[in-house]
This record gives sequence, C-alpha cells and structure tokens, in this order.
Amino acid sequence: MSTIHKSTFNFLSSLKDNNNREWFEEHKDEYKKAHKNAIAFANALVTEMKKVDYIDTVSGKKALFRIYRDMRFTKDKTPYKTSFSGSLRRATSTLRGGYYFHLEPGNSYVGGGFYGPNSDDLLRIRESIAHDAQPLRSILNDADFKETFGKLQGDQLKTSPRGFSIDHPDIDLLRYKQFYVKHAFSDEKVLDEDFIFEVVKTFLALRPYFNYMSEILTKDQK
Repeated sequence: MSTIHKSTFNFLSSLKDNNNREWFEEHKDEYKKAHKNAIAFANALVTEMKKVDYIDTVSGKKALFRIYRDMRFTKDKTPYKTSFSGSLRRATSTLRGGYYFHLEPGNSYVGGGFYGPNSDDLLRIRESIAHDAQPLRSILNDADFKETFGKLQGDQLKTSPRGFSIDHPDIDLLRYKQFYVKHAFSDEKVLDEDFIFEVVKTFLALRPYFNYMSEILTKDQK
C-alpha cells in the first residue's frame, strides 16, 4: 500500500493533457483510485517518519494537499494540479522545519525547510547569518548534503534586506526570503517498491539543517 502505482502516474499524465472539469468528471473513478493510492503512500510516510522524528501530522489524508487549484490570484486558470503533494509538520515549538513531497510524472521531488517564514523568524535567521554564517555554510557545503540537495533554494531580494549592509560578506545568504532544499527522483524510482524508504532517507539528511535552524529560532524560548 506504500507503493505509488503506475496507474496513478498514468492518471496524472492524462490529467495534464486534459486539465478541464468535463474530462475530470468523466474520469472521476480513476481519480478516486489514484487519490486513494496517494493517501496510502502518505499514511505510510507519516508512520515511517514518526519512527525517526516527532511529527505533528496525524495522517496521510491530513498531509496530502487538495488537487483543486486556487485560481483567484493566477493567470493560469487550469482547475487541477497535475501532481499529488503534501507536507509533514514537525511537532512542538522547539523543532522547526517542514518536510514536503511532490509526486508528478517527470517532476517528482522531496525536500524541506522554511518556505514562508514569518517576519520574526526571518529576522532571526538573518541576524544569525550576519553574526556568523559559518555554521550554516558548513552544513550547506557538506559533501553529502550537496550531493543530496545541491544548493539552497528560495526567493531572494535583489538588494539587501532592511537593516543589513549591501556590503556584508554574507549578503548572498542574507538576501534569501525562503530557505529550502529539494531532491529530485526519476519516475522509475518513484514507482519502485522501496521508494518510501528513499524518501525517509532523504528527509533524514535534512536533520543537521533543521537542528541549526531550530537552535537559532528557539534559543530564547523556555
């Protein structure tokens, strides 16, 4: 039940070519089967991750995002996502960082980090970088970390953030507004019966990064 079925990817591929309500309604039974498979995978992922981390997310169904797109603020008016994706939230206020998975033919990946930090957290991260960026650089430049995730991802400012000098030696990191990384998987790997364990292994590779962020974001909390 933790394996992504080929039929699930077949449905998503067909949906990409026929992203309209009429086609979707005609193939609702296929969607329900694919959705059930995605929930089963997410359930198994929650179970496996709870063995190695403190996870708040109670079930795969709660982890999985809706397939229906919010079209209010975008020029793209296609009504459906062409992927199954979701997130797992770490438990307690002292464990920061979130896990993300995205399953889509030709574009599957997992990762995590801080996609939308609030203003207080963002300021704390920047202040820590400005004070001493070496701990973060050591994590990001670690050979195993780089092999798994490549470079840091996220939107960046074109100039310096307010309160920080454009001439700061770590301005390349200070410009980030988001701090996340990801690792891509081939379709063949996603459909493999051991894929879920590869996802868990990838998530575990984030632990040094999450430990660093958790420390700087919670060090004053009691």
